[in-house]
Amino acid sequence: MQIEKVAHGGIFVARHEGRVVFVSHVLPDEIAKVRVFEDKGGSFCRAEPVEIVQASPDRVPHIWKNAELAGGAEFGHIKLSRQRELKADVLQEGLARFAGIDLRVEVRSAPGDDEANGLGYRTRVQLHVDENGDAGPYKERSHDVVRVKKLPLAVADIEELGLHTKNWQDVKKIEIAYSSTGQIQWTIDKKLKGEEKFIERAGGRTFRLSAGAFWQVHKEAANLLAAEVVAMAKAQNFDSQAQNYDLYGGVGLFSGALASAFGLDLKITTVEAAKNAAEDARRNLVDIKGAKSIALPTERFLDELASHGKLKAKSTVIIDPPRAGAGKHVIERLLELSPAHLIYVACDPIALSRDLKPLTEAGYKIAKIASYDLFPHTHHFETIVSLVK
Repeated sequence: MQIEKVAHGGIFVARHEGRVVFVSHVLPDEIAKVRVFEDKGGSFCRAEPVEIVQASPDRVPHIWKNAELAGGAEFGHIKLSRQRELKADVLQEGLARFAGIDLRVEVRSAPGDDEANGLGYRTRVQLHVDENGDAGPYKERSHDVVRVKKLPLAVADIEELGLHTKNWQDVKKIEIAYSSTGQIQWTIDKKLKGEEKFIERAGGRTFRLSAGAFWQVHKEAANLLAAEVVAMAKAQNFDSQAQNYDLYGGVGLFSGALASAFGLDLKITTVEAAKNAAEDARRNLVDIKGAKSIALPTERFLDELASHGKLKAKSTVIIDPPRAGAGKHVIERLLELSPAHLIYVACDPIALSRDLKPLTEAGYKIAKIASYDLFPHTHHFETIVSLVK
């Protein structure tokens, strides 16, 4: 079977007797013998290779050494530079198909990834525990725990902690986090261990995180994304005294970075649905005179804001929605509010493309788009878009 191209989700497209076959663990232009593992009828089925008849020159030994591959590294058999090209392919096709935008964007690496072959970057790791007490990641497409001797994607401090090598009776899940300030924290079935106070440093500021609060996984991600947001703001003559908003704002990363760049008299409201993260943001931004933190879902907040009419001139709105994207309701409210500048931070290229279509159709122009490979050896990556009226 000839493999044609990459598809969203870390799978690849082939065709057989008029049907699409989605194949895992292959590369474009490879020829493979495959086994179908899911066929519900219709126009497609799913398969995995049993033999690579003709291998791509970009194929490399998988980062997992196990015979049964653990999850979380679906691109682990691909040369790192080629992974980024494939991600750029997915973004290009998504923009064209769902947003009508003809654009090729380079997916760039984070500092240090090329030298380390994309290993040792994860500061957050989740382990599952089986009935025998063995801890490890799940096998792909299953809830079977894979015993591993190493955690190749994790930062050294997490691997050296060695929790994946111990036996854990009557435990279901272990979550481990390492901070940029050298702290390590883990939970065993949500029971906190290690450092109670968790401090991150990024964007020129310090951030305190409650247990379980969201923070970027890649050790360089917070600084990279914050720097890109600030650069996009500067390029559009950001007005620190305007009516500015940081939606899905988490613990206040982007608001804090803007304050570092534009001064502590910055006026900005950060909105976050998770109450603990919103409270973290309130503490983290307490020295910024015009900063507010509101614990509300973005949808509800925008409903209330839109009831008062459009935003004032020169307002900037940052949105960093979950993987599903902002969605129709949020985009419609943003169009009603009509901010002068919108910065969209996206972790899913297809959700981003769907959201961009109504924005560009309503008159927003893409001033800049940047993309970073902050999840090496997976199909995930981050894209940041600057949109202006």
